[in-house]
Amino acid sequence: MENVHLAVEEDDLYSGYNDYNPTFDSEELENDVGFQQAVRTSHGRRPPVSIDFSVCSTFDPLGQSKGPAPPLEAKNEDTPEEKIKILEKKVNDLIEESCMAQSIGALQLALEKAKEAGRKERALVRQREQSGNADHINLDLTYSVLLNLANQYANNEMYPEALNSYQVIVKNKMFSNAGRLKVNMANIYFKQKNYPKAIKFYRMALDQISNTHKEMRIKIMQNIGVVFVRMGQYSDAITSFEHIMSESPNIRTGFNLILCYYAIGDRERMKKAFQKLISVPLGIDDEDKYIPTNDDTNSNMVIEAIKNDKLHQMERDLKVLAEKYIMTAAKLIAPAIETSFATGFDWCVDMVKSSQYVELANDLEINKAITYLRQKDFNQAVETLKTFEKKDSRVKSAAATNLSFLYFLEKDYDQADRYADLAMNADRYNPAALINKGNTVFVKQDYEKAAEFYKEALRNDSSCTEALYNLGLTYKRLNRLEEALDCFLKLHAILRNSAQVMYQLAHLYELLEDPQQAIEWLMQVISVTPTDPQALAKLGELHDGEGDKSQAFQYYYESFRYFPSNIDVIEWLGAYYIETQFCEKAIQYFERATLIQPTQVKWQLMVASCYRRSGNYQKALETYKDIHRKFPENVECLRFLVRLCTDMGLKEVQDYATKLKKVEKMKEIREQRVKSGREGSARGRREGREGSAGSADSGHSSSSTKGERLSAKMRSLPGSNEPYETSSPKELDASYVDPLGPQMERPKTGAKRRVEDDDFADEELGDDLLPE
Repeated sequence: MENVHLAVEEDDLYSGYNDYNPTFDSEELENDVGFQQAVRTSHGRRPPVSIDFSVCSTFDPLGQSKGPAPPLEAKNEDTPEEKIKILEKKVNDLIEESCMAQSIGALQLALEKAKEAGRKERALVRQREQSGNADHINLDLTYSVLLNLANQYANNEMYPEALNSYQVIVKNKMFSNAGRLKVNMANIYFKQKNYPKAIKFYRMALDQISNTHKEMRIKIMQNIGVVFVRMGQYSDAITSFEHIMSESPNIRTGFNLILCYYAIGDRERMKKAFQKLISVPLGIDDEDKYIPTNDDTNSNMVIEAIKNDKLHQMERDLKVLAEKYIMTAAKLIAPAIETSFATGFDWCVDMVKSSQYVELANDLEINKAITYLRQKDFNQAVETLKTFEKKDSRVKSAAATNLSFLYFLEKDYDQADRYADLAMNADRYNPAALINKGNTVFVKQDYEKAAEFYKEALRNDSSCTEALYNLGLTYKRLNRLEEALDCFLKLHAILRNSAQVMYQLAHLYELLEDPQQAIEWLMQVISVTPTDPQALAKLGELHDGEGDKSQAFQYYYESFRYFPSNIDVIEWLGAYYIETQFCEKAIQYFERATLIQPTQVKWQLMVASCYRRSGNYQKALETYKDIHRKFPENVECLRFLVRLCTDMGLKEVQDYATKLKKVEKMKEIREQRVKSGREGSARGRREGREGSAGSADSGHSSSSTKGERLSAKMRSLPGSNEPYETSSPKELDASYVDPLGPQMERPKTGAKRRVEDDDFADEELGDDLLPE
């Protein structure tokens, strides 16, 4: 019984469920007397009752009551392990600094950093050996140091050092896949033009690269083909390029293959290679992908974001490169694949029309016209361009622009104007068409209207330098010099080294009567074209005007040295030596002038005068006699012969005196006839013409279209107090003639003629249609 337990009545499971502390009964607070009293009095503000926490533990799971953690133990940098780690970090930092310097073009700094990294790395290896950790050498770090050093040697064109560094890596068996660096070594041999060794190393690298790395193998084979081309071994190059085109065709290799076939003259294979070239897939998206097609805002935002990103730019560059290669290949092989150039070009056009480059067909036909132009077959060029008149607006505008340009060069301004209008109607935003239209108006001297066309061309294309140049010329013609100056200053900001622009600026400052600024701009011209004789002559003229004779002589002499046929320069130099009393030196310049203008008697008279002034009277007499044989009616020559023969006591004096009287009588009769003719003319005043060169007081024809003037230097030479002068001090040996007058001429460099004030920087489509 003692093990028997009686059942007791169980407690109620839910007892106390509804019990609660009245303290938490907020609804009864209003009736709680103690609470209301505490609120109304200071009873509620009594200090809190202190609680003894010694009995119970504080809830502090994070241990914050213990205060801050004790400081970390300081590292001991003197231990070998820490020294090795610090040195490794320094080496890595130096490699990174070297690479960064190379990326910004600081090649010398990059090399210095690479060398320092090499020194630190060797110190690191020694440190490991001393600490007994030689087995734990960081091979990756060693490889990085050696490779970076080799690359920096190569970038600095220190090829022997670079090859030695690469060789150290390649020969080290501990470096896996180091054999690929033989490609870098081959590239160096290629730059050194050691082509056989380059081939050898490319092939060695090819042998060490597995077929899984297909792209790298293709690139190496392409390099091998290029080296064979440089060596002139086109058959071997063809083998490499054909393999690439069968395995992984690309535009560059296809173009190189065409060049090789062209070099060996294989017509049929040229055609096949061209077909392969235009069928190479570019792997780029269609341009329509970047055109918004619906009202989906999110989709349009994505298109807007990607249409100018780097990927799309790369696609555009690839397409432009492909079109360039195709156009070049077509122009190259067209004359070679068929019996005539036209037939070959037509075949290329037909092939392009059936390819993915169908839009290039029209450009090829325009190039066909340009090729006709280069072959001097202008009629065929015009006929070819006229076939575009019924095509779409872009092509029609391009063809009409070129036709307008051609007719303008041929000075058929009406036709040039017609085709300029046609080009503008087809595409009003074509700046080239607007420029050609402005040019046709310019030649009609309607400068205000021409300026409007040039301005419109600039509104359509603010970078159109031809429009800005021609606008400056137009303002110059309108005598709006400040506006012209503004145009050419803007143009100079775009074309910093354009001699034409700088010369125009110099001319404008001269017109604005600022010779110092003109001289400064001309100095910039000769810094770009130091052998420009006309610019040097202009500098001489400006210094002469400023009274600096020595500088003027220097520039005139340099101009003569580069172009010894400029009469103005020759005349100035001769006059300079006469003025400085070195008449014998002036003779060589006047003799050259005689060779250039043998029918102008004044140069021969000046030679005789120089002999006479230098005291060589016998030579002077012989020269005058020679002049008399060539110009028997020249009065001044006869007068000096009479004086010389008289003073030298020669018997010919009577003969020359008789001739002189006869010539003077004939001159007087002619002058009377001219005078009576003027008086009897019903049309009033008319310029009289002299009968011959010998009848002129100056000893030369007065038919110069730009007028004649006497130089201050020549006017004073020779003086009346010197021997063998004529009785009248006004009668000189020769008159100083300036056939060009005081106008400004454009500089010329060699045989290339620059644009004159009346010329234009004509615009055309593409980059080929320029006058040869």
